[in-house]
Amino acid sequence: MGIRRKARELTLQALYQGEYLKTQAVEHFSVMADNFQVNQKAKPYALELLEGVCNNLEAIDLAIGENADNWRLDRMSAVDRNIIRIGAFELLFKDEVPDTVAINEAIEIAKKYSTDDAGPFINGILDGIRKAPKK
Repeated sequence: MGIRRKARELTLQALYQGEYLKTQAVEHFSVMADNFQVNQKAKPYALELLEGVCNNLEAIDLAIGENADNWRLDRMSAVDRNIIRIGAFELLFKDEVPDTVAINEAIEIAKKYSTDDAGPFINGILDGIRKAPKK
């Protein structure tokens, strides 16, 4: 598993923890990374993703909402919602990450952390974001 995959998984865990604790995920990232076995090489990209998602959350959630037919963000599982947020951030704000990589990484992470139905669900939303005109 590559460093960026590990970073995405670490970002997912931090976002999930932030939702669970009802705090900004960035605030507890260093404590989480220091207290759990975290790949040190993954931390910089994980922090970049985490800050990017948190700083652009309104735009990311808007894009997700526009492409999640018949689904509100609050009805999605916290794991799926945050996997989609990471993928959406990479699609919308990380030009150096190819769109197919961002989507495939989100699907692979969903296979590990979510249900069997999550992959197609996440793929559909992220593909809609990919195809939407950039604002």
